[in-house]
Amino acid sequence: GIVVELLKEAMVSKLGDTKGFLIDGYPQELKDAEEFESKIGEPKLVLCLDCSAGTMSSRLLMRNQSSQNSEDTETTKERIESYYQASNPLIAYYESKTQLCKVN
Repeated sequence: GIVVELLKEAMVSKLGDTKGFLIDGYPQELKDAEEFESKIGEPKLVLCLDCSAGTMSSRLLMRNQSSQNSEDTETTKERIESYYQASNPLIAYYESKTQLCKVN
């Protein structure tokens, strides 16, 4: 609720100054997409940056090393699995509406 309200407020404040909006990292789950559509509207296009689990894992582990985070390989694997569980229904939803563009 709060995220959608903040997005809506920011978008409405810029309506006359823009041709569109790029929202990075949102929605993360299907329920978020449904709430966004009911309160703001349907997106014209959804970009999905599509990369392998191996690529995600190596990038997360590199980021953890540079930030001195103690996350290990198993935790990273669990984060990636959680990402797929949340994003696969979302990706299928936007594919069915022909709004999804996968970028490899």
